[in-house]
Amino acid sequence: MAGQERIVVLNQPAHGIPASEYAEELRRRLPEYHVKLPRTEGEARAAVGQARIVTGLHMDEELLARADELRLFACGSAGVGHLPLDAFRERGVAVTNASGVHGPNIAEHVLGWMLAFARRLDEGWRREQENLWQHFRGGELQGSTVTVVGMGAIGQAVVERLEGFGVETVGARYSPDKGGPTDDVVGFTDDEAFQGALTRSDYVVVAAPLTDETRGLIGETELAAMPTDAVLINVGRGPIVDTEALVSAIRGNKLAGAGLDVTDPEPLPADHPLWEFDNVRITPHNSGATPEYWTRLADILESNLERVDETGGYDGLENQVVSPADD
Repeated sequence: MAGQERIVVLNQPAHGIPASEYAEELRRRLPEYHVKLPRTEGEARAAVGQARIVTGLHMDEELLARADELRLFACGSAGVGHLPLDAFRERGVAVTNASGVHGPNIAEHVLGWMLAFARRLDEGWRREQENLWQHFRGGELQGSTVTVVGMGAIGQAVVERLEGFGVETVGARYSPDKGGPTDDVVGFTDDEAFQGALTRSDYVVVAAPLTDETRGLIGETELAAMPTDAVLINVGRGPIVDTEALVSAIRGNKLAGAGLDVTDPEPLPADHPLWEFDNVRITPHNSGATPEYWTRLADILESNLERVDETGGYDGLENQVVSPADD
């Protein structure tokens, strides 16, 4: 690569972390490149015109139209539904995403909730607030059955972190023939197999993307199939779970509780009934927040630029969602 080949880092912060930290990480790792961080929209429009590589959370068609030399857009989010993918294809621009960047931190978020529910740490917190030294009975995560819906990077990270807890794991995915790191794998479009897994689950973790197949996947029937002492955890997308059915199940004591980092609607209105339940834990879609975000994103881009150096092309990249050869 030429010494002054340009990488443009769009000035788009992630989880409250400024993009300047991403640019500095890339400068440290890739001294052979000129890493530019335009501060204004005008500077960005000028900068992308000479760049073969642009990275950021989003890039619209107007900005893309100015990027005459662009060969690779390294998207800083796992989801790419907000990008004009057809426009990238038409221009022969490769696109990668940030799949896997959130795996460790979201998995820790899930494990934190599971342990809190198992050991009833919320009850301990309530008694502490009342200065009440009074014993209560906690349970154990060990011996539980955990079904993880979605076997992507996040689902696999959850399963990996469960290995030391003595639990049985079931993976539920669209294509069960792909297997997975779990003790058992079922297809979530196979109603009998999926509901069979739910009936024996102490914890059901939703870690799937929102697709036509997963929208409303966890509804009244699925919630009814779960044991009444089971816990539902959703770190995927809110619409995967039927909110009305979940409220009904919690209100009717048909579930032990729920941990929700994503909801439908989102943001969750202040007067929504989900806020009322003592056994529902809610975080504002921030399980993906991690101080390692830009570092992990830089890992992906660095690896892909090494491949480009080796092959001279922009195919076969890590996390590639659009290839220059796509029709």
